[in-house]
Amino acid sequence: MTLHEHSSGLLTDLYELTMAAGYFQKEFHARATFELFVRHLPKNRNYLVAAGLEQALAFLENFYFSAEAIAYLKSMPLFRHVKPEFFAFLQQLRFSGDVWALPEGTIFFSGEPLLRVTAPVVEAQLVETSLLSILHFQTLIASKAARVTTAAQGRAVVEFGSRRAHGIEAGVLAARAAYIGGCAGTSNTYAGFRFGIPVYGTQAHSWVMAHEDEAKAFRDFLDVFPEQCTLLVDTYDVRSAIETIISLGQQPSGVRLDSGDVLADSKWARRRFDEAGWKDVQIFVSGDLDENRIEELLQQGAAIDGLGVGTALSTSSDSPYVGVIYKLVEIEFDHRARGTAKFSVDKKTYPGKKQVFRFGQSGRTYTGDVIGLEDETVPDATPLLVPVMQGGKRLKTAILDPHETVQAAQKRFLESRKCLPENLLRNAKAEPAYRVLYSKRLEDLSEQTRQRFLKTATT
Repeated sequence: MTLHEHSSGLLTDLYELTMAAGYFQKEFHARATFELFVRHLPKNRNYLVAAGLEQALAFLENFYFSAEAIAYLKSMPLFRHVKPEFFAFLQQLRFSGDVWALPEGTIFFSGEPLLRVTAPVVEAQLVETSLLSILHFQTLIASKAARVTTAAQGRAVVEFGSRRAHGIEAGVLAARAAYIGGCAGTSNTYAGFRFGIPVYGTQAHSWVMAHEDEAKAFRDFLDVFPEQCTLLVDTYDVRSAIETIISLGQQPSGVRLDSGDVLADSKWARRRFDEAGWKDVQIFVSGDLDENRIEELLQQGAAIDGLGVGTALSTSSDSPYVGVIYKLVEIEFDHRARGTAKFSVDKKTYPGKKQVFRFGQSGRTYTGDVIGLEDETVPDATPLLVPVMQGGKRLKTAILDPHETVQAAQKRFLESRKCLPENLLRNAKAEPAYRVLYSKRLEDLSEQTRQRFLKTATT
């Protein structure tokens, strides 16, 4: 997909377009506020990490309907009775709304808005599907990476999952999100080029197999890459390969174990390299790793300096989705705003534009959050949502080089993780869970909204 195709107005569910036609044709000229949030944390997550805002803002800035897209819509029988003025409207349509968001790398919890959009209702409705898709995917992967990098206990983790990702674009964005979640780098070269993420690579088993003997394979690779050479040692026999490397007398920067008894082999390799006087040879481990396997290996004393994590990371295999939703919270006619909410069982939402307030910022342990209304003040707490777009254009504070953006996001996450209560960092479900409350003003507005609904429903 080209840049323009990434911002096509057709990147949406059909019902967004039918509602847009209905709003336009019935002259429903309201300004709407939608909030994007997660209703419940996945069962294996104690927190989430915000990611994908950069791509979401790029989508909004470039949102448009091409002539071909409009012709396609006109050809659909469903739109047979829609006035031609609607299609002329779409041809000129650009996103003109305001956006508040959690900065990328921010740790957040269920119920807390990740993004808030205020715009003419047609615009706010049409961008729903793409915003959900963009923010959901990168937040999912960044949150998985946070668990993996926490389990690594300070050891470098490299994202290896492009070949298992659900498409080429997903591989690139998974690398970006994984870096935000604490990974040291990626194997994806394009992600390094586009986002400035450190790129790592060794060689495949095919390199060794293509040579007549393992010694020549190692020697040739060392000749080409004498300063940064990590040799793959499990093609045939790990211990024989390491003895061969030592006998060559040319020290590599590292070796990689990708299969076999990683626990025993890593310990043996460390001992042999130390005996040879090669104490700074790094032992890098890969192959079907996730946070649970990493934790298990380190608890058993595996000699590991770095890890490559692929499938489990780029697909978030244990929890492949997050229940992220986009709900109308306020509608405004003639400068008069009315809060909106759902009151259905298990799917209640809260009305009004909101802010998230966090206790324990500035390097102190977080003690809890309060979700309140945007104009509230909560003493001793820090508001998390910040303005990032006004009138369809990014604010200066949200305009950064793609390299700077991802670096700032990772730094924000790493600093925030230090402030999390210890029990939230474990792989198991945290008991007690992190405390998130709703402010009294928000609870009161919710009840007023519910009573107004009940009154109109009975009249």
